[in-house]
Amino acid sequence: MKKYLLYVIAIMAIASACNIACRKQAGSTAQQPAPQQAISSAPQAAIGHAADLYNFDVTLLGMNQSKGTIRFRQDPATPKVITLYTKILNLLPDHEYQLQRAVDKINEVDGICSSNTWLTLGLGLTPHSIITDDEGNGHELLWRSVSAIPSGSSFDIHFQVIDAVSHEVVLTSDCYQYTVL
Repeated sequence: MKKYLLYVIAIMAIASACNIACRKQAGSTAQQPAPQQAISSAPQAAIGHAADLYNFDVTLLGMNQSKGTIRFRQDPATPKVITLYTKILNLLPDHEYQLQRAVDKINEVDGICSSNTWLTLGLGLTPHSIITDDEGNGHELLWRSVSAIPSGSSFDIHFQVIDAVSHEVVLTSDCYQYTVL
């Protein structure tokens, strides 16, 4: 009977230790939201004047009525993560495209986007394509971390969508200004 009682106590002690370890791990995860949590709130519109400094809507234009939009958002609840809800319309059906951005030097904002150093955007550091449906329309929720850039930094930024196969530019945007939250 004593062996049985010791066995039960040992199992309860191990279970309690595992429970405490799991709670600590869950607590640390809750303090630093994963990008997936940031993505779920991306399509919400900016609210109030302060949000306008960090959020904007990008218009993409191309030939033959092809066009697109990007909802560029940085949620204060998940700072340093930018979500890019991207829609493209009237492009080739069942085809793969990629969103790219180029930025000018940080804190040299003049409203003229002169950089042609294009970076393909996606899911964090991993490029991710937008695939159109049988009508030539597609959408993706992309995101990018800007954790290496100091809060309050501003820069000029512009976007383009390229054909993922030929690398031909099919949509382009005007120049926008962005400030890191």
